[in-house]
Amino acid sequence: MEAGFFARYGRFVNAVNDVSFTINDNEAYGLVGESGCGKTTTARLLVRMYEPDRGSIRYYPDDAKADSAPLDIGALRGEKLRAYRQKVRYVFQDPARSLNPRMSVYEILVSGARRASLPSGEKELRSRAAAALGEVGLSPEDLERRPSEFSGGQRQRISIARALLMRPRLLICDEVVSALDVSIQGQILNLLLEIREKRDMSFLFIAHDLKVACYFCDRIGVMYRGKLMEEAPAADLYRSSLHPYTQLLFSSAAYMNGYRTAEQEPEAGQKISRPLCETGCAFAPRCPRATERCFSETSELTEIQAGHFIRCMNTAE
Repeated sequence: MEAGFFARYGRFVNAVNDVSFTINDNEAYGLVGESGCGKTTTARLLVRMYEPDRGSIRYYPDDAKADSAPLDIGALRGEKLRAYRQKVRYVFQDPARSLNPRMSVYEILVSGARRASLPSGEKELRSRAAAALGEVGLSPEDLERRPSEFSGGQRQRISIARALLMRPRLLICDEVVSALDVSIQGQILNLLLEIREKRDMSFLFIAHDLKVACYFCDRIGVMYRGKLMEEAPAADLYRSSLHPYTQLLFSSAAYMNGYRTAEQEPEAGQKISRPLCETGCAFAPRCPRATERCFSETSELTEIQAGHFIRCMNTAE
């Protein structure tokens, strides 16, 4: 990805760099990190909104046999790509911007279905749209209303209903609760948990709040400057995070909620004492444990416990 219009020619930003993870059937995988770390870029690569410079994205379709090879998403074109996008749906962060204010809720819900390999009769579409609204806690009478008549939480429910109408296998939730009040966040999270249990769906759950992700997800990957720094089951990560950046995210959340401790304050307020460099660990300039080696050598993502991976040479050794 180019660094920007005014950047010196030839400079690039590695928005997503050496990121690899798997999402299993009926699993919620979380991607967590600060704004700008590459979470959303990763999610948009999965639905081909962006094209990767290298690497591959693999997908096992519904009817795949145990010994069959996965599909290479980058090679899909035409009808095959549309069929894939029908199974992998995206819910955006800001429903006020992702819902067309000039369209009725009904038109918003069915516009994608009309272009997909789904029944196109108006009676069938209206029945499915009403059922999708009911599943997210809204009424069929809301089909003729417009997005501006709803609250933020209700608009997010409409966005979720639009995705569910296509009967997906994977739902990508991109910061779906970050713009909502705390009380509404809990309602949307519980709604997603109910949908997951009812539909046997998988989720890619993107968030900057590590504690919210631990509540919803089975496994979590923590990203920083385009790389995965730590990956572990959510329960393990909550109990014993190992990477200094993951610990910083937890301590920052405690600070924001008024639970700051003397041990947390220095790390949360750590200033960059050395400039960012091309080599070494991306987090080294902010890391309280960094050594000279961290600025010159790059660590690989290493499994140090069953299912627990970390990219830190000081902790992994």
